[in-house]
Amino acid sequence: MAILPQPQLFSWKEIEDLGDLERLALLIKYLPDEPLMQALEAARGRGRNDYPVRAMWNSVLAGVVYQHPSVASLRRELRRNAQLRHLCGFDLLAGLAAVPSDNAYSNFLQQLLRHAALIDELFVTLVNRLADALPGFGETLALDSKAIGSLARRTSRRSVVDGRGEADADLGVKTYKGTREDGSVWEKVVTWFGFKLHLLVDAAYELPVAYEVTKASASDLTTGKQMLQDLADHRPQVLAEAKYLLGDKAYDDTGMITTLWDEHAIKPVLDIRNLWTVTGARLVQGQTNVSHDYQGTVFCHCPVEWRQRPMAFGGFEKDRGTLKYRCPAKHYGFVCPGRDRCAISDSIRIPIASNRRIFTPLARSSYQWKRLYKKRSGVERVNSRLDESFGFEKHFVRGLAKMRLQCGLALVVMLGMAWGRVRRKQLDQMRSLVTSTA
Repeated sequence: MAILPQPQLFSWKEIEDLGDLERLALLIKYLPDEPLMQALEAARGRGRNDYPVRAMWNSVLAGVVYQHPSVASLRRELRRNAQLRHLCGFDLLAGLAAVPSDNAYSNFLQQLLRHAALIDELFVTLVNRLADALPGFGETLALDSKAIGSLARRTSRRSVVDGRGEADADLGVKTYKGTREDGSVWEKVVTWFGFKLHLLVDAAYELPVAYEVTKASASDLTTGKQMLQDLADHRPQVLAEAKYLLGDKAYDDTGMITTLWDEHAIKPVLDIRNLWTVTGARLVQGQTNVSHDYQGTVFCHCPVEWRQRPMAFGGFEKDRGTLKYRCPAKHYGFVCPGRDRCAISDSIRIPIASNRRIFTPLARSSYQWKRLYKKRSGVERVNSRLDESFGFEKHFVRGLAKMRLQCGLALVVMLGMAWGRVRRKQLDQMRSLVTSTA
């Protein structure tokens, strides 16, 4: 009998496979945007209402859902598609006259910029609702940044005057290094002109939890620390629920590691850079035949053969602040010639305080650390989805404030679709979460 694979808990592929209008209808129905709508309608007051606020907002959401790179592209689609105009809320009897003008969209987007704080609140509301509904949401977080290139000209005297330049963006540089199988070292340098999106996501559900948009040159580490501090100040429940935080070498920092564990009880799962100028292993403090490498792997050395073997990780002792490592011969059951002469009777303890960067509460050499670190690909898939499904590979957004608004809208749409799928199913049917229902 052929065994079918178990369905994923949450699959973006199934949402992307929904019919175009059904995806937008799902979003419009379940997005908790009433506070934003009331604020926008209050700002319009008794002014002209040729294009209702709610219809304009829904059409902006449609622009994100259907990856329109510009207002002109969105307007063309609205003129072509009467069903879309009707779904957004425009007067169907008005025909093409119901499609807002370029000026109407410019004014509306300016209003969204003025109410950017409410879009941030909408983002937080969606995160909180998903956290309440999805089991384990927020326990494993992943932090990463994404380059967003700009097609605009770099700042110049003429470009600032005629409005075609980019005054807020700057040059970003990212260096990737690695070691080939033959031991040789490779390096790749990527540069771009534009911005950078910093994302904190739930690694299991691949949904954003927090974000920040900066110039391209902004440090990943500095911005990551600030994001964690902002969460501690304004959304402490996010850090209270988190158990692990995953990140690449850009976040390898003693201060971040210390803050995560000491202040928030979050175990850091951050890749480490080799800062040792001398290769090889170093003796563990207080031990005569135990060493470690820069990645925190601990070895014992047979006092007879002086053969190096990795010690068996025995867990983290929270009350003592120590990592426990066991004798490999005794743990794995093989004969060591120097067993009787070895200073290790059964196990040793290494205080994490001896080197907070190398020795973390979840040992870097453990299987659990390696298994968790692989989940960091969740944030990379969110980044990829922003490019492929939300049009960030090619955009015409200029200015940091507008770029932050565009990123916020895309992430709200992503969360809104997820919330819509949750609302369509009961929590005891989580594996059918994304099945279409009537």
